Formats: sequence, structure tokens, C-alpha cells
Amino acid sequence: MGIDLDRHHVRKGARQAPKSDNVYLKLLVKLYRFLARRTDSKFNKVILRRLFMSKVNKPPVSVSKLVQHLSDPKDSSKVERTVCVVGTITDDNRLLNLPKLSVAALRFTTSARARILKAGGECLTLDELALRHPTGSNVVLLRGKKNSREAVRHFGMGPGKHAAPYVLSKGRKFERARGRRASRGFKTK
Repeated sequence: MGIDLDRHHVRKGARQAPKSDNVYLKLLVKLYRFLARRTDSKFNKVILRRLFMSKVNKPPVSVSKLVQHLSDPKDSSKVERTVCVVGTITDDNRLLNLPKLSVAALRFTTSARARILKAGGECLTLDELALRHPTGSNVVLLRGKKNSREAVRHFGMGPGKHAAPYVLSKGRKFERARGRRASRGFKTK
């Protein structure tokens, strides 16, 4: 075999391991690496890839989003499914009544965990999920919205871009010149 000169010293862009030193995360990676290798399930490969991701790429999911995805009037089997999120589950106090849910995630906020348990549901860790559903059958895999971060509002500043400025306050004296008035350079529509 020769050396592929075109692809010589070209590294893969995707992570092959998590950057974090979290021992629990490393054990999960070990577990899902084994499951991804030994089962034909694509579910385990997806979970493994998401465990490698940075915090920005593991956005939180609120309990209201879980309910939204599981409450399908046409498909009653969805309610019995376990929800899996490689990230954090957060509480949503706008949701008045929470149904019984079975949720597996990396983390739960204190209030979200309390609400799920009070409703008669269960909060699983990803290793408990692996014991129950080794191939991911009857599991719904969900992700949060990446662009809901506050920082995203400021990206792409310029004429006609509608990006929020990095500003101390929203008063009369702050950022009211260039880009806000036609007499001072330009005005964004």
C-alpha cells in the first residue's frame, strides 16, 4: 500500500473524544463506544457523537418541548416512549400540568427533576438508558435549539442585518448615531 498523497496529513474535523475531563462523561463515552461498535443500531453512534460535542452544541431542552413532541393525538404510542436528550432538561413554569414522562439526559435542573418525579415520571441517566434500551428502540432522541442563545442575537452586525448591538444600556445616549440615523453615515432599515 502506498501513501495517499492528496489526503496525507489531513486530519478529521469532527471530535474523536470529548474535550472535558469529566470522569462521568468519559465513562459514558466508553459505554457508548462499546455499544456503537457491538450493535447495529445507529442510535448509539448518534449518542456517542453528541457526547463529544461542546457545550454550545448541547443546548438545553425544556419540559414543555418534551410534552410538545410526545403529545400526538394521532399516535398514542408516543406517550409510552422514553425521551433522550444529550444535554440539560430545564423546567418551564408556563406549562401548568406535566404528564407522566420517562426522560434520559446528561443533566436535569433541580426544578425540572422535581416536576417530572412529582408527575409520576422518571429521570434516567444515559447509562440507565443503555441498560433498558441498548439499541435505542422505543426511544425518542431530541435536541434543543442552538440559536436560542443570547449571544446569537449579536452576530452579523452591519447595514440591514438587524443584529443587536453590544450596548451597556438602551437609553437615549447609547448607540443612536452611525447606523441609526441617515445623517450619521447610514441608517439600517
